[in-house]
This record gives sequence, structure tokens and C-alpha cells, in this order.
Amino acid sequence: MIKKTLVIGASPNPDRYGFKATSMLHEYKHPVVPFGLKAGEIDGLQIVKELPTDKDFDTVTLYLGPQNQQPYYDYVINLHPKRVVFNPGTENPEFEKMLTEKGIEPVEACTLVLLRTGQY
Repeated sequence: MIKKTLVIGASPNPDRYGFKATSMLHEYKHPVVPFGLKAGEIDGLQIVKELPTDKDFDTVTLYLGPQNQQPYYDYVINLHPKRVVFNPGTENPEFEKMLTEKGIEPVEACTLVLLRTGQY
């Protein structure tokens, strides 16, 4: 099943997990929009520096530490994706509770592992 995904915290640095996840999502044929603060591209996809206005994201996957997530709370909730993946190091009980209250599933997992194991 194809799942349109927004990567928050994408980076043009190939050593960063936001880069690796965007690349792997693209490889696995999921439509992916990489959002980040630094311009660049990942596998031919431009990193967008303004939050997308699309409303059809199935999944948002986070590569921002909890201390940097608060400015995105309302944005992500208003997207109303089916789920938000909290990758290792991004776990945030406050945000996860807010998502649950809005009917959005918070998932503490690694996007790369989910893809590789067919659980994405």
C-alpha cells in the first residue's frame, strides 16, 4: 500500500537519518515530501523549506528532537495524518498524547526498520 509521507527534519546531509528515510521512502515508491531548514535535494527531490499545504498525507515521520517539535504541533494535527512516526530520539509523550486525543496514531519506531521489515 502506497503511503504519502511528510518527512519533518529532512537534511541534505547523507549521514543524517532524515536524508536516509527520505531516500528509502522514495526507493520503496512512497510519495514523499522532505521538509527541512536547509535547502538541497535527496534523490532528486527538493527539500521544501515551507510547510506543505497538502492535506493527503498518510504518515508524518519526525526527525526533530522533542525540544524542536512544539512549533509543528498544530500544523501536524491539522494535517490529520493517519499516524506520526516518532523515530528514535524524537519520542515526545506530550505531543503523542495530543495526537491520540485527535484520533491520530503516534508510533514510536524507526521508519527505516518499518520499511525494511514490510511493516510500513
